[in-house]
Amino acid sequence: MSVESDRPALAGMPSLQVRLLGPLAISRDGAALALPASRKVRALIAYLSLAPHAVPRSQLCELLWDLPNDPRGELRWSLSKARSILDEPGRRRIDTQADTIRLDLSDCFVDAAEISRAVQGGFETIAPHRLRALATLFCGDFVEGLEIDRSPAFTSWLIATRRRFRGCQAALLEHLVRSIPGDEAFGYLETWLQLAPFDRRAHEAMLIALARRGRIREGEEHLAATARQFEAEGIDATSIRKGWRSAIANAEETPRAAVVDSVVVVAPGRPADIVIAASRRASIAVMPFADQSAAANVPGGPADGLAHDVITRLAKLRSLFVIAQASVFALRERQIAPEEAGRMLNVDYVASGSLRRHGKRLTVTVELAETRSARIVWAEVFNRSKDDAFLVLDEIGDRIVASIASEIETIERNRAILRAPNSLDAWEAHHRGLWHMYRFNKSDNERAQHFFETAVRLDPTFSRAYAGLSFTHWQKAFQSWAKREQEVDLAYKAAGQSLMADDRDPAAHWAMGRVLWLRGSHDQSVVELERSIELSPNFAQGHYSLAFVQAQTGDPLAAIVSSDHSRDLSPFDPLLFGMLGARTIALVRLARFEEAANWAVKAAARPNAHSHILAIAAFSLALADRLDEGRAYIASIHKTLPRYGLDDFFAAFQFAAEGTAFFREGARRIGMV
Repeated sequence: MSVESDRPALAGMPSLQVRLLGPLAISRDGAALALPASRKVRALIAYLSLAPHAVPRSQLCELLWDLPNDPRGELRWSLSKARSILDEPGRRRIDTQADTIRLDLSDCFVDAAEISRAVQGGFETIAPHRLRALATLFCGDFVEGLEIDRSPAFTSWLIATRRRFRGCQAALLEHLVRSIPGDEAFGYLETWLQLAPFDRRAHEAMLIALARRGRIREGEEHLAATARQFEAEGIDATSIRKGWRSAIANAEETPRAAVVDSVVVVAPGRPADIVIAASRRASIAVMPFADQSAAANVPGGPADGLAHDVITRLAKLRSLFVIAQASVFALRERQIAPEEAGRMLNVDYVASGSLRRHGKRLTVTVELAETRSARIVWAEVFNRSKDDAFLVLDEIGDRIVASIASEIETIERNRAILRAPNSLDAWEAHHRGLWHMYRFNKSDNERAQHFFETAVRLDPTFSRAYAGLSFTHWQKAFQSWAKREQEVDLAYKAAGQSLMADDRDPAAHWAMGRVLWLRGSHDQSVVELERSIELSPNFAQGHYSLAFVQAQTGDPLAAIVSSDHSRDLSPFDPLLFGMLGARTIALVRLARFEEAANWAVKAAARPNAHSHILAIAAFSLALADRLDEGRAYIASIHKTLPRYGLDDFFAAFQFAAEGTAFFREGARRIGMV
């Protein structure tokens, strides 16, 4: 069966249809329209069809015209040709506002837009019959045959867009194979393999499907051909051979839903050739950045340097499995696209981007995509003055690393919360624990402790899960949810186990530093926290915790610097209220009360801010003579904790003498003694 068919004329579709997945085609009421002979007019239509916002004329001129005598005149002529096709009586679709151009196709059918919406919404939410219909939309490469000479900007966009939609098609086919019953799946498998011939999962899925249907000879032939193909490209085929042996052993018992799993479900009493590693971590490949400057893609240039830095810094975080630089650069040399590389490497995420130097500006674009779904989960454009290019790239690298780590942690947390609790592996249990931990209330903290304990039981070498477990005991002591001495001892024990599991994990030293602060060992605490950020300068929570300790009993100015840096690294961090709260405490100690009050209000506004943060806000506002605002925060605390008093506040913190005096004065001003 072939899943590629003639483009369907589905009932109920809008009268105007724009087909981009294959040769560009436009039809009205089912009749094909004659397209302009000019490639640039067709390219303009394709580009505007996918543009999410109005596009400046200057950008379109730069995209399509290689310094003609009158680029704006060329653009006006092209727009007039496009209007003759797209506009209708009483319906102008090309909208020109000021110096921008927008193509409004909201009442039209655009195949590429349909695919993009499906990807972002998730194929798992779409019924099988709809998935089949989406698969028929792919009739070739994006605007196949529409290459334009001497238009490097358009060529770069075209290549990137084609790669993206190939990734979307591969993700759709994989989902179809997983969800379509019977032999129908073979047609999708064959198309998937044609599209991604080095995708291990595609070959494993084919071998499992053949084994389950007793087609052993065909499986052996496919394995032999695949092994030759992989080895010719220098790719290890060992995992596929093991997968075939396991598929044969489990052919009768393996559920249909497991056909595309990377690990076959092993029947009771049978040996497994492939074992899920207990210490599984999310994996990522950071592909070399494309240099779109005049001297483009010079080996060892700033684009390569940025990719190298991002790979190194992500690896230092120790929370992800990061593919080595040599592997991703070797794939770049073979002109393997990021989406295809992600599938070849069988990683969960792929990061890619570009760098461009123009005049005194430096622009870096980066995006993070899920390999299997082709969904772009984060994208950003950094536009900076390049007065000091190395400092600028260092700053951008910091932001990229922190954003990637934060986005992946959020995705993994949210994914884990949807899984049945008794089905979690260590990685998932850890992230389920994080989901509860960041709510900062007693009941969620208990749930977090349970899941961290589950994670370390499943994987006793999982240092980060021990660090999370330590944090839950730390919270119990800090929030007075349990006997302080007992919880401090348990937090210390878990932090020690984290260090023994991996003393190069910054989170292990972070956990120990926080516990030492609880024990009153300020200097030792600072040493451990500084060690955490020495191991990984991008570890935002290490910088925050250093600010937290220094704000109370150390250097308040240094605390402000650490707090600001932690927020620069992770502006949407779940502990953002703490970062802002630490800055507030430092400002109070410096007697800068109005500033402190303003920052305290920001901290208290965070949805997971706990009672001590609200108290900091109340007392800081009182010191700034904003008494009614301060009393309102105390009233808010008393709604959930009617007995909360000044003793509870001071039992949690370890302020220097001037800090204690200032906060007592603030409490006195609003009648809390």
